[in-house]
Amino acid sequence: MALALGVDTGGTYTDAVLIRDESDVIASAKALTTRADLAIGVGQAIQAVLDQALVSPDQISMASLSTTLATNALVEGQGGRVALIYIGFKDSDLEKHGLQDALKGDPALVLSGGHSHAGGESAPLNRAALEAFLDSHKGISGYAVAAQFATRNPAHELEAARVIAERTGAPVTCSHHLSAKLNGPKRAVTAVLNARLIGMIDGLIGRAQVRLQELGITAPMMVVRGDGALMSADQARERPIETILSGPAASIVGASWLTGAENALVSDIGGTTTDVALIRDGKPAIDPAGARVGGFRTMVEAVAMRTHGLGGDSQVHVVTEGLRGGVFLGPRRVLPVSLIASEAPKAVHAVLDAQLRATTVGEHDTRFARRIPGIHADGLGAREEALLERLGDQVLPLSDLLRTRMENGALTRLVDRGIVQVSGVTPSDASHVLGRLDSWDAEAARKALELMARKRIGTGDMLASAPEVLAHMIVDQLTEQTALTLLETAFAEEAQEFGVPSSDLARHVLTQKGLARHRGLLALDTSINVDVVGLGASAPSYYPAVGDRLHCRMILPEHAGVANAIGAVVGRLTLRRSGTVTSPSEGRYRVHLEDGPQDFNDSDAALALLESVLRQEAESAVRQAGAEDIRVVVDRDIRTARIEAQEVFVEAMVTVEASGRPRVASG
Repeated sequence: MALALGVDTGGTYTDAVLIRDESDVIASAKALTTRADLAIGVGQAIQAVLDQALVSPDQISMASLSTTLATNALVEGQGGRVALIYIGFKDSDLEKHGLQDALKGDPALVLSGGHSHAGGESAPLNRAALEAFLDSHKGISGYAVAAQFATRNPAHELEAARVIAERTGAPVTCSHHLSAKLNGPKRAVTAVLNARLIGMIDGLIGRAQVRLQELGITAPMMVVRGDGALMSADQARERPIETILSGPAASIVGASWLTGAENALVSDIGGTTTDVALIRDGKPAIDPAGARVGGFRTMVEAVAMRTHGLGGDSQVHVVTEGLRGGVFLGPRRVLPVSLIASEAPKAVHAVLDAQLRATTVGEHDTRFARRIPGIHADGLGAREEALLERLGDQVLPLSDLLRTRMENGALTRLVDRGIVQVSGVTPSDASHVLGRLDSWDAEAARKALELMARKRIGTGDMLASAPEVLAHMIVDQLTEQTALTLLETAFAEEAQEFGVPSSDLARHVLTQKGLARHRGLLALDTSINVDVVGLGASAPSYYPAVGDRLHCRMILPEHAGVANAIGAVVGRLTLRRSGTVTSPSEGRYRVHLEDGPQDFNDSDAALALLESVLRQEAESAVRQAGAEDIRVVVDRDIRTARIEAQEVFVEAMVTVEASGRPRVASG
């Protein structure tokens, strides 16, 4: 009997499952995700599932991890301090192509150098300027290097990476290692995000491996990529950007395995995000333009997933303008009041009681902050340092922590760095008030919603007459925003384009009237025309109403709450390697390789060499990752042009995919 362990670390919960012989879920368990040390929550979930199944750790033959950590970090703007080395481009390109947004104030150096489309050197690499930059910038957790046409000749990226590694010892991400496609600015954004994530993902994987060993599990550890395939832990540490959408991708694989669905929308609600994707012909659709997360379009191959900052722990905002008032959710995740109260009950209840006794509702009522221990706080400004000193290791209400409005920005920066967590009212609190959840402190949730209900709207009336009324408003808003997310995905994935952005179509008056089954001179009906698979621990609480709203069949499979962990187990180890052959002049065919271009007089010979090199790299990498029964698929995308009645070779992209089942350890 082969037992495989799947683990998923989400924003709120860490899930674990045990699957026997790739066919039967024999146990599942949950534990709270422990942000300060994720391995604690991982260990608790694994121990719980082992105890439930009554199996010993040495019976585990494979362990696999999926995580929303990278996705959540990019959505919430978290991660380490990085620097970009931008070679052969202009200073204006940083702003023009969104790199300044990706850098979030972190430093960048624009250097002379780079190569031409044909792979020839455009200008020498300015090593002196690079060395001076490295000597003058400290506290960098990772470097991103992106050079012009590095996919045609990576020499300058490799040389810059060598210099950085020698002088700083910090990890370096080269853009050509992440994608073989052109588009230097987009590769640079991807490299910056990868560099930002390296420390975070490395810490997670390293601590998870240590915890597995402490529990007596010696099986090899795999990690889910954004396309749903598996990679080795070492590969994930080098390319953490490939784990963005890892958790959502695993959920799609898990949904397909659980339901056998051939064509369906999958909606996975977590604590931080709702992720929606399409299963078509039994497989998750892959986004040809690259994964888009947190407002950034990357060059990472991943499932075609729409990720929205909408989850059970999304912050509830009050709409005070206008005569009707209301609430909206997200995109930032906060700690539910019910959760922080369960961890510091005396402090939280004392503050909530005092706020309830006040005659007016304060700006920061129901909001608390705490520092996450063990998170490095290098490179902070004076205001951030002062806030951290004031906060110490206690749970403080924001009304006590923040003394000036200028400190709001400092607190936001601490939250973005993952150093501080802030609590607030969430849908999870609303569910506690309504009795749908009983995981944490329901009384604290009720007090928090009573405070929020007292806020005044445009008419001067209170937002809601009672905590239960507000709780229903919050849950109804979650239903509405989830329905809009599903509609956007459906419109975006329609084979026939409507010529209008999918977000506009989802909100269009005709769509909304159709959902309401308008009957007048016109009869309007709108519905989702495929099944929807609802996943996530809170899906049974929220998604039946979503199905009613969209007039579709809502499938809530058994084990829906741990679908991510299931998907982590049932995937295949897959590696892809791509390369290019160009034709710089008539009758000459140039193969662009890691160690420089090679020219041939025959296109078949050039393609054969590239395919051989890529096949060797892909097979070696997937075997090293722990795969067996390896299968190789080669795709040649050859572009030609018709000139004077002849087909002329222009360019070819060769992609080699090697995949296999993870090699199981002997029990």
